[in-house]
This record gives sequence, C-alpha cells and structure tokens, in this order.
Amino acid sequence: MTAVPVGPQRYQGRYPATSEAAAHARRDIALALEAWGLPQLVDVARQVVTELVANAVEHTESTTVGASITRTGTVSARVVVTDASRTRPTPGTPADDAENGRGLCLVDALAHTWGSELVHGGKRVWAELHADGPQ
Repeated sequence: MTAVPVGPQRYQGRYPATSEAAAHARRDIALALEAWGLPQLVDVARQVVTELVANAVEHTESTTVGASITRTGTVSARVVVTDASRTRPTPGTPADDAENGRGLCLVDALAHTWGSELVHGGKRVWAELHADGPQ
C-alpha cells in the first residue's frame, strides 16, 4: 500500500482583535511549525505573523483576525492573516526617530515574497517563508 497525499499541512485560527492576538497567533504558528519538523522557520514566522496581526488589530476595525500557516514545501511555508478591512497595506517610510511604522518593511526584509488581496468580507495579507531566507 502506498500513501496518498491529502493536501498540505495547515493550521488556522481566529483571534479577538485585541492586543493579545499577536502573541496567541505567534504561539500557535510556532507550535505548528515545530510539529511539522520546520524549526528553522519558527523565528521568522513569529516575527512576520506578529507584524501582520498587529497591523490588522491596529489599523482596522475588525472584531476578529485570522492567522494561518500552510506548509508549501520541504522547507517553506505561507503565513496568511485576514481581517475585515478592504484597505490593502502599504509599507510606510517612518522618520528615523519614529517608534512605529516599520512592520511591513520588516515583513518585506524577512519574507521570500509577500502581498495582499481583497477577499469576500475583507482582505488577506500573506508572506512566503523559505528556510534559505528572503529573495
């Protein structure tokens, strides 16, 4: 008997859009990656999901935020954060002494690629993570 693939490994969760959402999503995404044997993606995934969830909480009026991770290869995964806003994120150009505004710049530096798309009920922001780092 041979094994038949049933689809990619995937974790998804929904969180109240509060200041604790990023910490909960970060923990759950890290646990999924560890369970899949992808510890080399844990640190970058934690940083990326933290920034994307924090942006959704801070810059939208969503009551909940979704976060998911899907294994896309032997050493790669895709993080997706969803919210109810139809406004797509754009990286800012914060002043040198600004305390905020660098989240998407960080995502851009850490992810192989990233983007956003409008979906029914809001948008999704995604980032492709590869163990060999960004492009």
